[in-house]
Amino acid sequence: MAAPLTGVLRQSGSLFALALDVFRALPKRPFQVKEFIQQAWFIASVTILPTALVSIPFGAVIALQLGTLTRQLGAQSYTGAASVLAVLREASPIVTALLIAGAGGSAICADLGSRKIREEIDAMEVLGISPIQRLVVPRVLASMLVAVLLNGLVSVVGVVGGYVFNVIVQGGTPGAYIASFTALAQLPDLWTAEIKALIFGAIAAVVAAFKGLGAGGGPKGVGDAVNQSVVITFMLLFVVNFVITAVYFQVVPQKI
Repeated sequence: MAAPLTGVLRQSGSLFALALDVFRALPKRPFQVKEFIQQAWFIASVTILPTALVSIPFGAVIALQLGTLTRQLGAQSYTGAASVLAVLREASPIVTALLIAGAGGSAICADLGSRKIREEIDAMEVLGISPIQRLVVPRVLASMLVAVLLNGLVSVVGVVGGYVFNVIVQGGTPGAYIASFTALAQLPDLWTAEIKALIFGAIAAVVAAFKGLGAGGGPKGVGDAVNQSVVITFMLLFVVNFVITAVYFQVVPQKI
């Protein structure tokens, strides 16, 4: 019983230490601008289309559920407000996090893991080049930037998808749906969603880099590291999302 617990604690400590090393290396120069741009473009290219496709059914399901509920309660005029609030506050950061972790994070982990088993990481360390500053920091910053941009994309696509399904499928009133947008949602909801996406992007990249740099045992080890990074990231994201949401409700006054 003690051995598995010790292993978990050791892995958690190593992950936290890597995160500290990454953020300590952020202001160091030279900054790898070319690597940052390449990684941002790569992560965006593998996540934009899946994110847009996933956000459409998210917005549609939320609109359909809330449309039915508000009709039962006699509050159809608040369907748009409730849909926008749900998409903006929770759905968009979660969808962004899942896609960044599942597509972008797995790609980062596979790339660093393949470099590790080819001993490229060891060669860089022998040459006095920090793998964290050279490889990990640009990927973490790229993941954070793309996560923030994707969160905005999910918000727009989710709201539009919810509007289309509510008006066309459920026969809702377009004017009432749009007019109620600001009845419940407020500007701090958008800022909180963007902060969530920023933190989720950092977590996904750090976990992917941690598992990739620790990969071993050939290609099978890299595959196992990718699977583990995705699972660990999902678990951390839901915990962090709960904490941020709880803090938000305590700090920001809600509309009544």
